[in-house]
Amino acid sequence: MINPRISLIIGVLSISIFPVLVKWAPVSGISSAFYRMFIGFICLLPYVLISRKLTVPAKSLWFPIFLCGIIFGSDIAVWNMSIHYSNATQATLLTNLSPVWVGIASFLFLHDKPSLRFWIGTMTAIAGLVILIGVDTFAQMRFDKGFMLAVLSGILYASYMLISKSVLSKINIVSFMTYSMAVSSAYLLMICILMRQPLTNFSATVWGVLSIQGLICQLLGWLAINYAVKKMDAKRVSLSLLSQSIVTGLMAWFFISEKISLQMIIGGLIILLGIGITFTKAQNQPIS
Repeated sequence: MINPRISLIIGVLSISIFPVLVKWAPVSGISSAFYRMFIGFICLLPYVLISRKLTVPAKSLWFPIFLCGIIFGSDIAVWNMSIHYSNATQATLLTNLSPVWVGIASFLFLHDKPSLRFWIGTMTAIAGLVILIGVDTFAQMRFDKGFMLAVLSGILYASYMLISKSVLSKINIVSFMTYSMAVSSAYLLMICILMRQPLTNFSATVWGVLSIQGLICQLLGWLAINYAVKKMDAKRVSLSLLSQSIVTGLMAWFFISEKISLQMIIGGLIILLGIGITFTKAQNQPIS
């Protein structure tokens, strides 16, 4: 059985290439979200059917599974659109504030309240994120449509993490992924048709990029992350996903020659410090 922390690292690496791929393939945000879900779904479905790992959930799980599919599909589409209305930096920052929403929701609605250690780690990591993108960039963010969409994306992201945690304790991961991606695909296809978003006539390169998004960013990435969510605390997983900003920056530097400054390195180290704080063991308290 794979270590959940290793699984989380694999998940972060897999989803971190997504912003780079978005730049490579100038496709409608909603169309891109649909194919990311649909390609992942059609590749997972034969496996679960042949291996007979697709289980029928209890009646009480159908609604939260359906909700997860709608929420996650909406999150990807909204995040893509926020980039078009503003820029990738602002959208990534605001989307990655999801640990704050997870912590607040846990405090208000769940018995498992965030510890002081979690809040210290969260604030440290967010400070690192601000340094990573630049204090001036953070201060100049405008409360426009792009800003609001990015904030909404972060809230959707946090909602998915919390709801999926409760579902994954009662169903195996591949069944959950199969059902939720089926819902996301149908939902996003309907939106594409209603909004007349392009679904065909892409170049071979674009189809290749969309396939990588579906197989690596969605299927591999979220199988790994959902496994980590099932085995670990959802708040800690959501905070760990802040490291996506660091990995994305390194990939952008390697693949599309974006510059990495000393400021970005310092911000990245502070993010890792904040994540590390939540993983340190309190006295007489085991780490999950």
